[in-house]
Amino acid sequence: MSELHKFLFEGLPVRGILLRLTDAWKEILQRRAQNAETGAYPQAVRQLLGEMTAGAVLMQANIRFEGALVLQIFGDGPLKLAVVEVQNDLSLRATAKVVGTLDETASLSQMVNQNNQGKCAITLDPLKRHPGQQPYQGVVPLFDDNKQPIDQFQKVIEHYMLQSEQLDTTLILAANDEVAAGLLIQRMPMQGQNNLSAHHVLRDEDAIGKNEDYRRISILASSLTREELLSLDANALLHRLFWQENVRRFEPQVEDTAPRFSCSCSRERVSQMIRGLGQEEAQSILQERDNIEVGCDFCGLQYSFDPIDTDQIFSIPAGLQPPSTDAIQ
Repeated sequence: MSELHKFLFEGLPVRGILLRLTDAWKEILQRRAQNAETGAYPQAVRQLLGEMTAGAVLMQANIRFEGALVLQIFGDGPLKLAVVEVQNDLSLRATAKVVGTLDETASLSQMVNQNNQGKCAITLDPLKRHPGQQPYQGVVPLFDDNKQPIDQFQKVIEHYMLQSEQLDTTLILAANDEVAAGLLIQRMPMQGQNNLSAHHVLRDEDAIGKNEDYRRISILASSLTREELLSLDANALLHRLFWQENVRRFEPQVEDTAPRFSCSCSRERVSQMIRGLGQEEAQSILQERDNIEVGCDFCGLQYSFDPIDTDQIFSIPAGLQPPSTDAIQ
């Protein structure tokens, strides 16, 4: 089962989260593999999407945002888009779109940043928006301060979190076909509660890179290998890294409170999308085929609308239609 463990280092301004996604991650891959149109993701995409999924869950668990956290990468390469969405209850879904051929061992740059045009975007969409309120979005390029491409996705997120939260962060991510896992170590804010909406605390910014306790624990965390992160259980892993530290662990999030796969697509939302096409466009589709077929990229569920279904969509007044959504990609 998937599990998430939060912990603190007693007496030190350092916190951590350890994540192991098993059933949730395997369901994402299985649903994609069962899609007759697309088939399974290439191996390089599976690894990157797994690291993205683990990273997005760690960020959401860290900031406890009341709404959806959406992590995306896009750019110039055969991987046109990869998206992970994590709700505040840690329900999650993920998808990726590949156009053309992609080498099984392709790097991040080869997949999405061939000409330094790739970007990573994190969007925070509040659960209950106020009138006129827009989601907050931050975007960072897939290259460092020296314009050199970044080929480790975890470094992209570290850079983003340093900019947005003004807090030192160490992130270790790994994924295979069985597990998507991650370890987050972060220096705690000196005052208040920082988050990804860019409410900076000047004292936190001044302290970047200067806390010796954080630096020591970060070095220990960075010694973790990919194989250890994917194979060791929580007890063994935390003991392996921090056996000399005074670690206080909180109740793990497992079973009902663990991260889990969930898709918010629905027939009503697809109906709204078809309505957005316009009746003329919908009718032109039905002149070419018996039904309008729409598949959800996240969960693979197929929705079919025959001419009678389509007429009903446009016979309902717009004010009575379900709210629009981007659930179907």
